[in-house]
Amino acid sequence: MRHNQLEKELQLMLLMTENRHYTVEQLCDRIQISRRNLYYYIDFFRDAGFVVEKHGAYYSLDKSSPFFTKLFKSVSITEDEAITIRRILDKVSDNSLQVASLKRKLERLYDLDILNSLATDEERAANVNALYDAMKLKRVAVIHNYSSPNSNTSRARVVEPFMFLNGNNDVCCYEITAKANKTFRVARMGRVEVLNDQWQHEPLHRRMFTDIFMFGSDKQEIITLRLDRLAYNLLTEEYPKSHTYITQDDDTHWLLRLPVCSYLGIGRFVLGLYDHIEVLETEDFKQYLRSQWTRFLNEDTVV
Repeated sequence: MRHNQLEKELQLMLLMTENRHYTVEQLCDRIQISRRNLYYYIDFFRDAGFVVEKHGAYYSLDKSSPFFTKLFKSVSITEDEAITIRRILDKVSDNSLQVASLKRKLERLYDLDILNSLATDEERAANVNALYDAMKLKRVAVIHNYSSPNSNTSRARVVEPFMFLNGNNDVCCYEITAKANKTFRVARMGRVEVLNDQWQHEPLHRRMFTDIFMFGSDKQEIITLRLDRLAYNLLTEEYPKSHTYITQDDDTHWLLRLPVCSYLGIGRFVLGLYDHIEVLETEDFKQYLRSQWTRFLNEDTVV
């Protein structure tokens, strides 16, 4: 029995360390186990010191985990060397099976996404520099082709950028047409153009906060929840930054004291797991949940 379990664990480890990601359903299907057993194995990996990563619906094991670090020290080819080899292979016009096989092996063992993201990184660096210049000179900037997930649009934004956040990944701006402070993700920007126009709205600039659900506001509210194991696992897997705000209450429950900028993100999470979460604070948030639940029930009864 233990032999079979070890075999499943090793199969799962191999799948989760490939240079691709699998969903829960795909992992269960590949090694023929239930979702319950899969989560058991994932918890076992965590307890053993592995770093489990979750990107959307996809799971993987971080190759910087201590076990892999020791293992890879015995591998003669570093990731930098693998990237160099791949670049050489890309220049080879030979479409032989040997070249194709080498490429597949490198892609399975090493993260070679950098080869596809160099242009993106250069564009991002140029945009950060342009935004920095706009801040330093107090100039208006145009963010071309900004892709907004909230409005599902891609359009130009005319802004007064005044503060970077999250390691230059986000930038606080006063958007002139909206007459509001907003947080913009640098990764969603097309090209940033700095204009000769000076700031006209500096007294209105306010620091913007971004919560773990990626909602932004110049104000935050602390929400307190009591989570059972399922809610705790799902929250920390989906939103790793939540670890900072969690303390263990007892063997099977955790307390979450989370600053939020909007009820939308945390509200969706709580309503989706209502029987696994106890809402302790705030009363305003409890009222928001009641109103959302009532609206859902009313819509559900409409014929």
